[in-house]
Amino acid sequence: MSQAEESNSFTERIAALKARIDTACNQYGKHPEQIKILAVSKTFPASSVKEALAAGLHAFGENYVQEGVEKIQQLIAHRRSLEWHFIGPLQSNKTKEVAEHFDWMHSVDREKIARRLSEQRPPGAKPLQVCVQVNVSGENSKSGVMPSEASALALSIASLPNLTLRGLMAIPEPTEDEALQRSRFAELTRLFQEIRVALPAPQQAHFDTLSMGMSADLEAAIAESLPQAATMVRIGTALFGVRPTR
Repeated sequence: MSQAEESNSFTERIAALKARIDTACNQYGKHPEQIKILAVSKTFPASSVKEALAAGLHAFGENYVQEGVEKIQQLIAHRRSLEWHFIGPLQSNKTKEVAEHFDWMHSVDREKIARRLSEQRPPGAKPLQVCVQVNVSGENSKSGVMPSEASALALSIASLPNLTLRGLMAIPEPTEDEALQRSRFAELTRLFQEIRVALPAPQQAHFDTLSMGMSADLEAAIAESLPQAATMVRIGTALFGVRPTR
């Protein structure tokens, strides 16, 4: 396949994804402009990110610290056009790399991680944009704070320097049951509204993002989205295709 053909196919996948988003928004009375696409580029090479960038995408999500940092460095010439999001579980010994290289961190589930990110954010850098990951499905194997503890963690993060609390993130269990999908996302939106009211006014103004929905369940996420918040759908397979073995 030629480079032009690859670019066209990627452009077509973006068009198909946007058509899905538009259809869901029309079905559930939502606004397409409030749905933000985060292209999950984990395990794909920097060349795939460049292809996506050329096709009009700018926000990219990475799950693995070392791989993400290497990709950021490989694409340093495009840094002003790229927005890098860390979306995977993070160990405390890896916080420095995330604090130094990424723009967003979606998966904060402990105050210790938040404090280390705040302390290790480089002087002069813009605040790291942070979401609290909530384990809305209660799985023992899943990262994320329990829903009953989300508000306390969010309020704690909001008081830290060098971080901006932007919203909540969830990765519910995989299921084809649309009613269950929607109930998980509804729980996240309920928590979002609860926390937003509890935040001090300055922090409340920045609390505007629900990171929820992936290739298989983005319609359910859109159905439960809020008009006063951006819904960031994290899309890998629908954009990049079958993920290569890492």
